[in-house]
Amino acid sequence: MNAVITVLGKDNVGILANVSSECAKVGVNIIEVTQSILQGMFAMIMFVDITACTVPFSELVDSLTAKGEEMGVKIHVMHEDIFNAMHKI
Repeated sequence: MNAVITVLGKDNVGILANVSSECAKVGVNIIEVTQSILQGMFAMIMFVDITACTVPFSELVDSLTAKGEEMGVKIHVMHEDIFNAMHKI
């Protein structure tokens, strides 16, 4: 099972490190990541494997949302099944 994590906000030192650390704490493996800084705004998309996640998905969402608030960025986590369903024609 996979999920998509997006991070948007004002660029700061350590955004990638903090999000990665939160994922590692609960056994979430980062498969792919892309990030850009556009006129001082940080934008990142991570594709992660949640198969070995040690907490329920809802708890992962809550912890990453809280971490984003702490860092001053917006973090959104979406299960791959929802992502795929939204993009089917």
